[in-house]
Amino acid sequence: MPRRSPSRDEQHTRADARRNREKILSAASAVISESGADASLEEIARRAVVGSATLYRHFPSRAALLQATFHDRVVTLCDRAEELAETADGPTALVAWLRELVSHAAATRGLVAALVELPSVGRYEDSHRLIRQAGQRLLSRAQTVGSVNADITVDDVLHLANGVVVAAEALGDAARSADRLMDIVVNGLVVQGRLQPLPK
Repeated sequence: MPRRSPSRDEQHTRADARRNREKILSAASAVISESGADASLEEIARRAVVGSATLYRHFPSRAALLQATFHDRVVTLCDRAEELAETADGPTALVAWLRELVSHAAATRGLVAALVELPSVGRYEDSHRLIRQAGQRLLSRAQTVGSVNADITVDDVLHLANGVVVAAEALGDAARSADRLMDIVVNGLVVQGRLQPLPK
């Protein structure tokens, strides 16, 4: 028996559901950045301009919302890696992405800590795999042209980025400290004279 095509009303309902989900994730990302992983779900629903019932229909638990929010941020970061790979040379793309990764890590430190405590961290592990793949592609491009030493691994780079976030928080004025520490990391990571201005 042939499958019935969805009616126009059904298509409209699905589109509304997708939009609501996107609005919830966007609001969750903003509220969690401001208030941490313990952010009020009611505030997230209010920012998303949806009812609490709609939020729970999409994300039946806080854990589900945290995992989806983190994964959504990771996908955005990986998309950015693809964009940089197509528009900038190897070392410039790698450094630009690392700076964005540091900003991402700073905004999600509380979120990551909360995810690690969950009984199931499958989505978190999947997100980590995606980040490693994106970083590996950019690192390999930079290494191919001799801008980064061949013995440096993607895990080395990711640990450096995380270390910058931790150190910047300890120093105070996290954003400014992170920029300064990233300058030091870049000077040690990339062969001098290989960085070009990032295209606008």
